[in-house]
Amino acid sequence: MVQKGPRPLVLCGPSGSGKSTLLKRLLKEFPDKFGFSVSHTTRGPRPGEKNGVHYHFTTKDEMLAAIEKGEFLETATFSGNTYGTSKRAVEDVRRTGKICVLDIEIEGVKQVKRSDLDPLLVFVMPPSINELERRLRGRNTESDEALKLRLETARKEIEYGQEPGNFHIIIMNDNLNKAYSELREFIAQNVKDNDQARDGPAATQ
Repeated sequence: MVQKGPRPLVLCGPSGSGKSTLLKRLLKEFPDKFGFSVSHTTRGPRPGEKNGVHYHFTTKDEMLAAIEKGEFLETATFSGNTYGTSKRAVEDVRRTGKICVLDIEIEGVKQVKRSDLDPLLVFVMPPSINELERRLRGRNTESDEALKLRLETARKEIEYGQEPGNFHIIIMNDNLNKAYSELREFIAQNVKDNDQARDGPAATQ
């Protein structure tokens, strides 16, 4: 894949860590500077989710065929469903001159690190496993069995996230405003060589 445009930004963290909230805030504050890479998934849409906005919803057969053709930068299977970032999704954002933001799982991060994408890697850490469980239970969207699986996965993700060298920054999300400030500051310091970004967070410090 040809390196074009500004350096992408990867946000990773356990389900319930608050990375999606941080991402939404970033996109809302700087809609002209950042563009979200819409992932593909084989799971069905949840209430309120729109195809092409939240995810590209697809079938297992279609996704498998696209993976075999080399159309994906990264893929991961979670709870029996496959998720992935297509090369086209990233290129679509880059063509606009915006910084492409990816919200991906640990397995995806490992794959992206082996590609020539060269992204800035951010790990969003929950305050504790107990707090993570409280947040996930509060969503009331999953069975106890699915919740246990998510927490088990979260423990492994946190372990990987804390290993030195795996991410450029670890942001502890025990306070949303503080976590968001840290994210903005990190972006401001690391994308100064990019005109688009210079007009964004860096200019408003």
